[in-house]
Amino acid sequence: MPDSSAARFKPGLYITLVALAALTAYGYTLRKDGIFSCPASGYGPDSYLAYCETDHYGDYDHGALWFDLEPGIRRFLGGAQVLFLGNSRMQFGFSSDTTSRWFAADKVPYYLMGFAYWENYQFEWPLLKRIKPNPKVYIVNMDLFFGTVVSGPAASVMNDSNAHSSYRRKRLWQFPHRALCSSFAQLCGDKGTFYRSIRTGEYTRSGGTQFQDPVSYDMKIDDQLVADYVKRGREFFASLTLDRECILITLVPSKDTRYGTTKAIADALGLALIAPQPTGLTMFDHSHLDRPSAERWSQAFFEAAGPQIHQCLHHDAGVGG
Repeated sequence: MPDSSAARFKPGLYITLVALAALTAYGYTLRKDGIFSCPASGYGPDSYLAYCETDHYGDYDHGALWFDLEPGIRRFLGGAQVLFLGNSRMQFGFSSDTTSRWFAADKVPYYLMGFAYWENYQFEWPLLKRIKPNPKVYIVNMDLFFGTVVSGPAASVMNDSNAHSSYRRKRLWQFPHRALCSSFAQLCGDKGTFYRSIRTGEYTRSGGTQFQDPVSYDMKIDDQLVADYVKRGREFFASLTLDRECILITLVPSKDTRYGTTKAIADALGLALIAPQPTGLTMFDHSHLDRPSAERWSQAFFEAAGPQIHQCLHHDAGVGG
C-alpha cells in the first residue's frame, strides 16, 4: 500500500515549487525590466524617482504632477515666483547648484516644470491650467516647445481612465525600492534614472552610461518652423497674463542647437532671447548637459538674465506707497 502521507505531501510540494518558480520569475522581471533595475541613490526627504529606464516602469513624473501624487508638489509649483517650462534639456540645464544659490540669495521660490519624452506645450499648457500658478517670471526653453506631438506619458495621464491607478501603483513601488536598494545596492541595477525635487523640480541623475559629447549650434533659420511656432506662441503667451518683459525665452544648448531659428521666433514674438554660448560645454548622453556644463551654462544665463528677473520680481515693490 502506498504511504498516504506521502501522497498528500506531493500536491503540496508541487504547489510550493510552482509558487516559488512564479515568485522567482516575477523577481527576475522586476530586477531586469522593473524598478529594481534602477539605483536608489537619488531618494531624499525632498525627492522622488521620476524616471527609471525600463520597459515596466519608465515614467512616473507626468503622473506625479498631473494627479498630485507627491505631497506638497502642487503647493511648491503653484507658489513659485519664477517658473521654468520646457523639456528635459531645460531640466538638466538648470538643475545646478548655481541655480539654487542664485534664487536662495533673495529667498525667491522657483520651479523647474520640465519633463522628459521631448515634452512640450501640449502637456505643459493643460498642466498650467490645472494647477493655476501665479509666477512673476516665466522662463521658457524654446527647444521643441511648440511641437505638436503629444508624448506617450502625456496622452496617458490626460486621456486614459486607468492612468491614475497605474501611476499610484508606480508610486507604491518606490517604497520597497527605496528600502531594499538603499540598504543592498548590489541587489539592484544601474539603469539610467533621475529624481525630481518636490520643492524646486530640480533633476538629479543616477546610473546609465556616461558620454562626453560637445554641444554644437545651427545658425540657419527654418522659416516654416518660425511661422508655426510664432502662430502657436502668440496664443500661448497671451494666456500667461504677464508683462512681456517678464517672459524670457532661452535655449539650453545641445547637438545642433537651433539658435538662428529660435532667435527669429523670439524676435517675431517680441520676447527677449537669453541663450548664452559658453565654450567647451558637453553632454552626458548626446542630448543633455552634464552637471559641470550645466553649472557653467546656468551661471552665464543668470549673469545675462539676472537684471531682468530682478526687475520683474520687485516690480510691485516700487508701485503705490
